[in-house]
Amino acid sequence: MADTPAPASNKPLHGGALVLMTIAVAFSTFMEVLDMTIVNVAVPHIAGSLGVSPNEGTWAISSYSMASAIMQPLTGWIAKRFGEVRTFVFSVMLFVVFSMLCGLATSMPMLVVSRLLQGAGSGPMVALALSLLLANYPKSKQGIALALWAMTVVIAPVLGPILGGWITDNYTWPWIFYINLPVGVMAGVITWFLLHKRESKTVRAPIDIIGLVLLVAGIGCLQFMLDNGNDKDWFASPLILTLGLVALVSLSFLVAWELNAKHPVIDLTLFKQRNFTVGVCAMSLGMLAFFAINVVSPLWLQTTLGFTASWSGLTSAWVGVLAFLLSPIVGSQLGRFDLRAMITTAFVILSGCSYWLSTFDSSASYGSMVLPRLVMGLGIPLFFIPLNQIYLSGLPGEQIASASGLANFFRTLGSSMSTAITVTLWQHRTEFHHASLTENITAAAGPANNFLQQLHAAGMTGQSGLAVVDQLLSREAATLAVNDVFWLCSITFVILIPLLWLAKPPFGSAGGAVGH
Repeated sequence: MADTPAPASNKPLHGGALVLMTIAVAFSTFMEVLDMTIVNVAVPHIAGSLGVSPNEGTWAISSYSMASAIMQPLTGWIAKRFGEVRTFVFSVMLFVVFSMLCGLATSMPMLVVSRLLQGAGSGPMVALALSLLLANYPKSKQGIALALWAMTVVIAPVLGPILGGWITDNYTWPWIFYINLPVGVMAGVITWFLLHKRESKTVRAPIDIIGLVLLVAGIGCLQFMLDNGNDKDWFASPLILTLGLVALVSLSFLVAWELNAKHPVIDLTLFKQRNFTVGVCAMSLGMLAFFAINVVSPLWLQTTLGFTASWSGLTSAWVGVLAFLLSPIVGSQLGRFDLRAMITTAFVILSGCSYWLSTFDSSASYGSMVLPRLVMGLGIPLFFIPLNQIYLSGLPGEQIASASGLANFFRTLGSSMSTAITVTLWQHRTEFHHASLTENITAAAGPANNFLQQLHAAGMTGQSGLAVVDQLLSREAATLAVNDVFWLCSITFVILIPLLWLAKPPFGSAGGAVGH
């Protein structure tokens, strides 16, 4: 069958049509990214309701992230084969259907399968949302399109645990899935109504079966390993070791195969573009450091300082305030400043706030945590929006979906690696600091001896007194460990700054000749 050409001319949307399209695409993106974190706080409720352990309950998270990660690099190939608008709308509708099945699940296997299919259906949504926005926005406003997309992608994971906690506390856990239904149906219907006559060119290329199998095996094993490695003591577990080896072999062969395949499922030639490579590397590593803060902070607040899930979520939420307010402004100013300087400013702000957080002790209060998180939000739009424009610069319109899908995969991979590395590092550093502090609890140590005497006077002798001391040591050790993680994040942002300046201007409009 012959390829399907795109319409001869697709003028940018204006007025109400542009506003409606933006709302539909932005909400669908927000919904998909939100579902990566909204389930996290509901895991204990889900596990209890379905009669499984909390560890088994985390499969509801792992299955979704694994399927979504596999589909993200395939976005470009699927969109070329079936058309970007058709693929996006179908992806949204699949997401809606499987969201409903997740809410109706009566057993853990049913929930895991539904989440797996939900993730697979939603995989292309985020990347295609960016491609559709850029293809239908006027050239002069494409910075705004980038800003809106980046804003939803960044803020949704922050709001996920807060919204998930509120829904779970006030309703029942299935409603964290049911809320996707009206939003998804609205987004799909509006997008199809406005854009179905503006479909992109389709290419009926044969399926690269070998590349597809290697992709599924490699990314699937890698994502599962990252999601479950910490719980299973990493490579001390035969399962994690096997998954790691399968991922390494599969991905190594995948790269070699795709570079020589006639019809590859992943366009790895994008990495020949200097700006794409620099932008994706900076995005992935920057996301690793940024996400680490959002992973370890609520854990520390809840397990060490006694914050509730809701209050720790509200602490994190402040990071989205300035990000939300400033994103449209940053997007409108992209053409006036050197994008590398904007991102450098962002990394300086994020580094400074990370260091600021590393100075807090175990007496930290909610009020004291608000200001650094608020200021951190200033750096987010300066980080994500210009960086998206850098990695898309100079690419023709037909490569936007592939580039966005591949970049989105590495962004997701950076988040997954961040969770795995951060939690492990925090636990190991806590053990290290606990051992170091314990060495100072001796009869010769004056302060320690005085404290033990005070406990003795209060009637806490023997094991009860030692238990109090151990509890205090654990609290201080966990705080010192979280400070180490924040400090490491601060250093990472600084180290990334020289990488940014390897990008080569001019950066022009996002995606060069955007459009179909």
